[in-house]
Amino acid sequence: MTERHPFHIQLPQQEAALRRRALKLTRNDHWAEDLVQATFLKAWANRNKYKPDSQLRAWLFTILHNTFLCDLRKSRREVEDIDGAMAATLSEEPRQDHALALKEVISALAALPNSQRRALVLMGGYGLSQLETADACGCTVGTVKSRVSRGRTALNRNLAHEEVVELSAEAALQAHAAPDRTASQSVRMRA
Repeated sequence: MTERHPFHIQLPQQEAALRRRALKLTRNDHWAEDLVQATFLKAWANRNKYKPDSQLRAWLFTILHNTFLCDLRKSRREVEDIDGAMAATLSEEPRQDHALALKEVISALAALPNSQRRALVLMGGYGLSQLETADACGCTVGTVKSRVSRGRTALNRNLAHEEVVELSAEAALQAHAAPDRTASQSVRMRA
């Protein structure tokens, strides 16, 4: 059997004195309890640094006081944010979501016929008017209107199709996870 360290006997004897000192420092029962526990943990972790011929109580009080000062410094930098309002102002949206959405739009644009894609990019991307786009494409304004309209419809259909594919993949995973669902429930999930 391993030999017990003398701290097993000495530390509990100092608890009452440490608690009184912690209460004087913090003026808060819960914080004082946490401070005493942190002091015991630090003392136990550094028990090999304790010199047996020195005063244990003084060594523990020094640890308690230094821990209190560290906690006090930390608390001055912390902001109490119960409802999460402060944290909400500090967060930002993930950047990869925008990059992924842009890639989806580019791939949906690439699937369009060249005439529709060109009309959409000139008007939507470069901000040209219908007349300027018609001049650039070498066609009439009515043709540009038609190409842009059909291009937008096809683009919406392509983007909606990608979402349906993602949703049906999720539905398939959920149906696989719960095989006791009926076919009508699975169909409703895809819709």
